[in-house]
Amino acid sequence: MTIQTGEKLPETTLVKMTQNGPEQVKSSEYFAGRKVALFSVPGAFTPTCSAKHLPGYVDKAAELKAKGIDEIACTAVNDAFVLGAWAKQGEATDSVTMLADGNGALVESMGLTMDGTAFGMGQRGQRFSMVVNDGVVEQLFVEAPGEFRVSSAEHMLENL
Repeated sequence: MTIQTGEKLPETTLVKMTQNGPEQVKSSEYFAGRKVALFSVPGAFTPTCSAKHLPGYVDKAAELKAKGIDEIACTAVNDAFVLGAWAKQGEATDSVTMLADGNGALVESMGLTMDGTAFGMGQRGQRFSMVVNDGVVEQLFVEAPGEFRVSSAEHMLENL
């Protein structure tokens, strides 16, 4: 069952890349006490994710923060090293925190997985965005398969 607005994010362990290497973070601790714009991509370095999704959040970071977002985070079923390299390539290291969901535990626990085996990608996270306020899903935007609209930074800004 897909997570709904008003529900608390499930407890999982994510990994973020730091200057000292990968660091495990518990979702309950990471999202506690702040408002986070979280977006999910099927994979780092994939065409739509690299050309539109990540750049949109980098470009709109100041506007999102001006509307009350404390932090912008991206998750993908990739490892922290891949997400760290993607953040550098996408010039996102100062504006977007990468949260690796390498085993897909977060997206699976939220009911937001997609089957990418036909593309050689295995199980991945769907393309979505959400506003998480103190660990609770305040807004949720899940894309239809093959689309990129409601999970964009622009759509999130319109709905804040």
